[in-house]
Amino acid sequence: MIDSFRLAMLYMTFAIVATLCNILAQDICNYLYSGGFSILLSILMGTGFGLVVKYILDKKYIFRYKTATAEHNRHIFFLYAIMGIFTTFIFWGFEFGFHYIFETKEMRYLGGILGLMIGYICKYYLDKRYVFRVV
Repeated sequence: MIDSFRLAMLYMTFAIVATLCNILAQDICNYLYSGGFSILLSILMGTGFGLVVKYILDKKYIFRYKTATAEHNRHIFFLYAIMGIFTTFIFWGFEFGFHYIFETKEMRYLGGILGLMIGYICKYYLDKRYVFRVV
């Protein structure tokens, strides 16, 4: 079992990696498309990319969870994504809120980062209790 401090540092590192992947995906999306709904599209793309990266890292290194089959892995990913719905609303609330208040890309990203930080703390406890549990 990983000691608490090491686990927290590892989880924080993975949250930072997933956050950077999210923001990078958003920035690439905005670079490639700047038309109508570009902000919404970029946030959706960033959210999806960050979700997959964080799932892979959490499953393997935080919870050390092994799935038996591809079907089992899909089921666990589905649960992981469902737990992320609540935390995604926190993230989006901050990102859209900062965008609305400050009207700059940099402040929108800052809002997204703050929302992700709060959401990841909540997500850890949801995942520990409902997703990556040993039955």
